[in-house]
Amino acid sequence: MESAKGKSPAKYLKPIMFVGTCSDAGKSIINTAFCRIFKQDGYTPAPFKAQNMSLNSYSTIEGGEMGRAQVVQAEACCLPPHTDMNPVLLKPTDDKNSQVILNGKPIGNLSAKEYFRMKEGKEELFKEACLAFERLSAKYNPIVLEGAGSISELNLKERDITNMRMAIAADASVFLVADIDRGGIFASVYGTIALLSSEERSRIKGIIINKFRGDDSLFAEGKAIIEKLTGIPVVGIIPWFNDIKIEEEDSVVLDTKNRNIRENKINVAIILLQRMSNFTDFDVLELDPRFNTFYTNRPEDLEKSDIIILPGTKNTISDLMVIKNNGMARAIIDAYKRGKKVIGICGGYQMLGRRIEDPDYVEGKIPVVAGLGLLPVCTVIEKGKITKQSRFTFLPVYDNSCKGYEIHMGRTCITDEVEEKPVAVLEDGRRDGYYLNDRCWGSYLHGILDNNAALEHLAKGFDKQNERTSFDYESFKEEQYNKLADLVRSHVNMEYIYSQL
Repeated sequence: MESAKGKSPAKYLKPIMFVGTCSDAGKSIINTAFCRIFKQDGYTPAPFKAQNMSLNSYSTIEGGEMGRAQVVQAEACCLPPHTDMNPVLLKPTDDKNSQVILNGKPIGNLSAKEYFRMKEGKEELFKEACLAFERLSAKYNPIVLEGAGSISELNLKERDITNMRMAIAADASVFLVADIDRGGIFASVYGTIALLSSEERSRIKGIIINKFRGDDSLFAEGKAIIEKLTGIPVVGIIPWFNDIKIEEEDSVVLDTKNRNIRENKINVAIILLQRMSNFTDFDVLELDPRFNTFYTNRPEDLEKSDIIILPGTKNTISDLMVIKNNGMARAIIDAYKRGKKVIGICGGYQMLGRRIEDPDYVEGKIPVVAGLGLLPVCTVIEKGKITKQSRFTFLPVYDNSCKGYEIHMGRTCITDEVEEKPVAVLEDGRRDGYYLNDRCWGSYLHGILDNNAALEHLAKGFDKQNERTSFDYESFKEEQYNKLADLVRSHVNMEYIYSQL
C-alpha cells in the first residue's frame, strides 16, 4: 500500500511516546501531529494516554467518558474515540477531590491525598491501563502514547501510571518534548533526563524543542550543547505558531483568550466558572467570523455583550453560589431583561432554572439552592451519571441531523404549570432542554453549537452578519490536522524517528 506521502509503510512499528519536561510543554499537540503523520503515511495509528486529568471530557458512542485530548487525537487518526484510548480519567470536583473514571465509567470520588497514596488501587488502575493498551495494540499500529506533566516528579514516580512506567510496559520509543518559550531549556532538559533511572534513560530516543520563536538556525549551538549534555539527539525544533487551530485541553489557555469587545461582531460573553468543563463547546464560535467570543467573570462586561452563555461545570451548586456572590448572577438576569440572549449548556442549563436540589449531597453540603429563575425547570442532582452520544433534531423547524453528547449527573424537569418546549428531540425519543424563546434556552447537549442549525439560530436577529451564513466545522478541523502534520513533519527528522520504531 502506498502512503499519502509516497512510501510503503512497514507492517509493524513499535509504539511511540511523547513525554514532557513540564505541563503544557505541547505533548498533546505533538502527539496529535504524529497521529495524522502516521495516518498520512499509510499506517493505522491510535492514541493512548493511560491517565488524564481534565474537566474537558467526551461521551463515546458506547456511552463511556474519556478526555477530549484523546478525542482530538482519535480524529487525527480518523478513528471514532474509544475509552481504551484514555482508560483512567480524573475530573476535579473541587480543590482537593476528583471523580475517578475507569474505562469510561465513574468508580467514585477520591481526594488527591487518597489517590496518590493508595497502592493496591493504583496497581489495579495500572493493570487496567495495560489491558486497554493491549486491546488497542491488537487493532492499530502504531500506538501513539502521551505522558502527563513532567516525567521526573520524584515524589510521584512510584505511584505514576502514565509516564515512564507505561513506556516500559508498552516497549515504546520515547521522545522528550521541551517548551523553550518559558525559558530554562538547558536545565529543564538536562535535569529531566538526569533524574531518570538508567532503564528509563535508555528509552529516550530523541528530544523535541517546542514553541521556538524566530530563526531556528540561531539555536544550532544550543542544540549541540543539549546533545553533548544528554547524549541524546535533538530530532526537531518546532516553531511557535498561532495560525493552526487545534482544540486545547488545559483550561490554562483561557487566560490567553480574547477579552476585547468588537463592534462589528456578535459579541458572546462566556461566564468563566471556577469548575468550568468542556469549554471546547465554544471553539466553533471563536472560528466563525460572525462572532467575537470572550470569557469573563466581571458583571460589567455583560453590558457590552450581545449573547451570554453559561457553560458546563463539574460542580454546579458551588459555581452557582460563586456567581451569586460576585454579582454575575444578578448581571445575567438584568442582561436578559434588557434584551440580551442568555443560553445555558449542561450545568449552565441547570443554573438557569428555578432551583437545584442535591438530596444525596453528591456535589457538597448544600441540599438545595435557588437558580437564576429564567427557565421554568428544576434539577435534582443524582448519583447516576448519564454519558451518551446522540443525534437529534434542533427545535421542531430545524435540521434533524445534528449530533452532540451528554455528560451530566442530574435530572431536569419542567414545573407543572408550563408546557413542554424542548430544545432538541433525540433519536431515542427523549426530549432535551427547555426553549423559552429566541433569547433564552438551555440544553444538556455538549457540542450543540457545532451544528449549523444551532449556530444559525444563535446568530439570528443580529445585523452584524456580514461575512457568511454558515461554517463547516468538520471540514475546518480536517484542514487543521493536515496543516499541523505538515508543519511538524517539516521540522523534525522523520527518517531518524522511523528508524527508532
